[in-house]
Amino acid sequence: MARALWASSHPGPTLVVTALAVALGVAAGVDALRVVLLGAAVLFGQLSVGISNDAIDAARDRSVGRSDKPIARGDVTVRAAFVAAFVALAGALLLSAILSWGMLLAHAIALASAWSYNLRLKSTAFSVVPFLVSFGLFPSLATLSAVPSALAAPWAFAAGAALGAAVHLTNVLPDLDDDRRTGVRGLAHRIGGRPAAIISTLALAAGALAVLLGPVDGALIEVSVLSWVFFGAVIVVSVATLYTALSRRPGRIVFRLVMTAALLLAAQLVASGGALAA
Repeated sequence: MARALWASSHPGPTLVVTALAVALGVAAGVDALRVVLLGAAVLFGQLSVGISNDAIDAARDRSVGRSDKPIARGDVTVRAAFVAAFVALAGALLLSAILSWGMLLAHAIALASAWSYNLRLKSTAFSVVPFLVSFGLFPSLATLSAVPSALAAPWAFAAGAALGAAVHLTNVLPDLDDDRRTGVRGLAHRIGGRPAAIISTLALAAGALAVLLGPVDGALIEVSVLSWVFFGAVIVVSVATLYTALSRRPGRIVFRLVMTAALLLAAQLVASGGALAA
């Protein structure tokens, strides 16, 4: 059952988000023990989000023949999956409380936002809102784990929200047809694949600009070479994505390009970690 639950947790994104949290913590100067607690808290939180998502969607996944989903296949019951999701959620909140009350509050809001997407918002025009909230708060999980704790700077919130919007709008592109057949009509479904891909690339470019200028209060002369390199890389991949989205039907290649730009933006954010705190 443990293997089925792990496979239901969306292990790829779960590990990437956890690694990003750890990297942000290290870049923000969080001490080693607290970085470990931060990583564990984020890991448990992501497990709760991923497993609950597949538990909620089990019937829908069965209806479209998603044989890659362990809960839909019957490898683990929906009830057992929900129990595991709630245990992971409790673990995430407990570890967050050990770090600081601010971390507990921020992580609780981020997780409540993510669960609201799983429970209802994914099928509405507001499907992007949980990603704006959860990813926007994400840099603050690192700064609130430090001593003294503090919220991340507004530019970091803006960059995180931009990253979340891009991830959401492109993550659904490969599954648009299956989603429509089962009644899921989030923002990307309503505006169409091509507009969703275009908005994603613009969001990533805006996020990269925020990370470039935010730490130096807009003083271009103070921007480091490394920041320019990451910014340039995000822009190059974003332009390639935009061209691809305009020249063909958006699908997995657009999704992969946007994910590449998103990872570069995340690396750019990590490189600016020392300036994260407000």
